[in-house]
Amino acid sequence: MRRRALRALTPAVAVSLAVGVAACGGGGNKSSTSGSSNVTQGKKGGTLQVLAGNDFEHIDPGQAYYQFDYMMQFVTQRPLYNWKPNTKTVPDPDLAAGPPQISNGGKTVTVKIKKGVKFSPPVNREVTSKDVKYAIERAATPEVANGYVGVYFGDVIGWSDFPKKSKDITGITTPDNSTIVFKLTRPTAATVAQALSLPASAPVPEEYAKKYDQKNPSTYGQHMVFTGPYMMTSYQPGKRAVLKRNPNWDPKTDWRPAYLDQIVFSMGNDTTVASRQILSGQNGVSGDFGAPAPIVKQASTSKKDQITFTPSSGNRYVSLNTTIKPLDNINVRKAIIAVTDRNALRLTRGGPSVGDIATHFIPPGMPGFEEAGGMAGSGYDFLKNPNGDLALAQSYMKKGGFPSGKYTGNQKLLMVGDNEDPGAKTAQVMQTQLQKLGFKLNFRQVPHDTMYSKFCNVPKAKVAICPNVGWLKDFNDAQTMMDPTFNGTAIVPVNNSNWPQLNDPKINAAMKKAELLTNADARAKAWGQIDNMVMADAPAVPWLWDKQANIRAAGVNGVINQFNASWDLAYTSLKNP
Repeated sequence: MRRRALRALTPAVAVSLAVGVAACGGGGNKSSTSGSSNVTQGKKGGTLQVLAGNDFEHIDPGQAYYQFDYMMQFVTQRPLYNWKPNTKTVPDPDLAAGPPQISNGGKTVTVKIKKGVKFSPPVNREVTSKDVKYAIERAATPEVANGYVGVYFGDVIGWSDFPKKSKDITGITTPDNSTIVFKLTRPTAATVAQALSLPASAPVPEEYAKKYDQKNPSTYGQHMVFTGPYMMTSYQPGKRAVLKRNPNWDPKTDWRPAYLDQIVFSMGNDTTVASRQILSGQNGVSGDFGAPAPIVKQASTSKKDQITFTPSSGNRYVSLNTTIKPLDNINVRKAIIAVTDRNALRLTRGGPSVGDIATHFIPPGMPGFEEAGGMAGSGYDFLKNPNGDLALAQSYMKKGGFPSGKYTGNQKLLMVGDNEDPGAKTAQVMQTQLQKLGFKLNFRQVPHDTMYSKFCNVPKAKVAICPNVGWLKDFNDAQTMMDPTFNGTAIVPVNNSNWPQLNDPKINAAMKKAELLTNADARAKAWGQIDNMVMADAPAVPWLWDKQANIRAAGVNGVINQFNASWDLAYTSLKNP
């Protein structure tokens, strides 16, 4: 999430999703991995330490879209719908009182919200539907610059007029304090219904937040209020964040058990050192990192009950900026994919135990995966050898205008990657692959959150290669993997997730058609074909369909959130608080 997203599900799918939200409960796909407790009764009390290598990307719910952000958002904010630990397909009502009501041929979504949910101090009042409307509208402003709301809510009437031509989004109405209605220009109600599980739908009180939202960028994140069981009482960027119980949280309105008294995020750690501290300690869990490869090896043999390998329903890839020379040449991009030893990249994270070598973008288990070629992929020659094929790569370089089979230009390509393991080692291995073809690099390694927020997510930064990116689904649909990441219409100046800046009119048009397909088989086929179309353009090096290696201390009853593939802090508890 940054590995995360979805857009337009269809009218026929909408009915099944609406029913699924109502019927979902806490069941679904259970973790088959070791090291995490089932969702059982935990002991109340104590302080949990969450050790992280880097900071959150954003703490403001209107901006949050990174996996580590979600870990914190799950326990501090209440969007309309949310994800219980063992649920992977359809979210449950959270702030919402029940499932979304879809009507008008898929062009209207109506949601009722619960009564009795209050904002934390200093606001203290009960949440209303107007707070949800303001939350979504503020996310569409340049001051907040949310990275996904345009993809999800773009069909809401009046969306394109806001905020330049209209003071509010006319298609979002609040007939009373407990009802919010979304009226759409296209029958994409199921998309909107599912997108209401994203943090941007967490309520924000306009009378309190507006003064902060008038600054660019908004400073609301430094002063925000909360609706979840915990509130952030102190935050030192890049160092430490402390969550304590929200005195206005009413457990009668919530399904989270929230066992812990306090959650402390410790950031800026060396991930290898932090991993050892977690495994040898009593009250720690991993935060923004999968365990480094040596730790994976150690824990898999001597501390098996303290490590989990959770399928992420996502991917990892190396993005190649299609707007920067010589990467604007498709044959040069194919050469880079062909030369890359993807097994070597996987070894930086722990080898086969952390997932399968990827051959395209839609992950195993998702509709469209088999239609895109399954494990074998589309059969493109530049992806056939997972260990890399230098001769084939050089032949593509020759086709790209470099007779020697190597890059002979003087331009240095900016590559920005992680500065903490395992991502740091992944980036270093990718540097070696590129040097095989003679590429000169301006290689920078920065904190993971900075890599996204200051470089890879900002087109004007002109980053040529991002070796540490990847994507997690927002919903169980192949569109979540393809639309925000490879659709040219999704490219935005800030918080951009189309890292290759791929803007192929044929692919854009195919996506627009696929968004409205109603038959599940036809939909899977269409998105599988789009996956192949994207892969044919060679905008990235897919290298892993991963299983995230999360670790915990022996004294922690850890529960993994299957949707986010990380520790669920609302269900995790201490054995001896």
